[in-house]
Amino acid sequence: MAFETKEELLQKYMEMDKPQCPHCKTDMTLWEVPQFAFGDGLGWGTPYLFVCYNDKCPSYDKGWEHLQESMEAAASYRCIQEPGTDNFEYMPVFSAMGGKGQELNDAALIEQEARKEAAKKGFSVLTDYYIAKEWDEILKMLLDSQWPGKVRLKAAEMVEELAEVEAIEHLINHKFPPVLQKRVDKAVEQLHERFFTKECPYCAGIIKKRAKVCKHCNKDL
Repeated sequence: MAFETKEELLQKYMEMDKPQCPHCKTDMTLWEVPQFAFGDGLGWGTPYLFVCYNDKCPSYDKGWEHLQESMEAAASYRCIQEPGTDNFEYMPVFSAMGGKGQELNDAALIEQEARKEAAKKGFSVLTDYYIAKEWDEILKMLLDSQWPGKVRLKAAEMVEELAEVEAIEHLINHKFPPVLQKRVDKAVEQLHERFFTKECPYCAGIIKKRAKVCKHCNKDL
């Protein structure tokens, strides 16, 4: 049996006709199930489900009263279906927003697909620049917040390997998101190691490690 990746399953489910909720006849929405630790004995057995998010659905609307009376719980149900099956089941929710954090409505799917295409394009462009050793173009991509985070992380790795010492000033004078900043800091550290440089403690100019006087501010080191 061929194993399908999560991305392949998402693509397949996106192309499926959306099932209708048996209670309200509303088209159900694709939902990415939350991840649980395997050791907890929890899990859905599938990375995606179809869910009815219609708040006027009889199953959801009457579920509040039913669960309050039967279990004294402030909760209700939303109808769910595993893609590719004919069985409808139910998952508990504890507010009107329950389960909506992973909702993959049409707008979310379009945005997700756009990010995936941008990442694919970004890695392709980076590969071309890497082969040509055009580190300055890679640096531009690293500094450009329009590129996806994964692309910029890869760009930081390539800058660390290919860039000249001039790249350090650009890196230390630019603000990055926390995860990317950590990777950029490592790149700056490695560039200093490769070119035997450091920052002047007085003016922050880039100087040689063995320098006795800063060439930028003339301070005695």
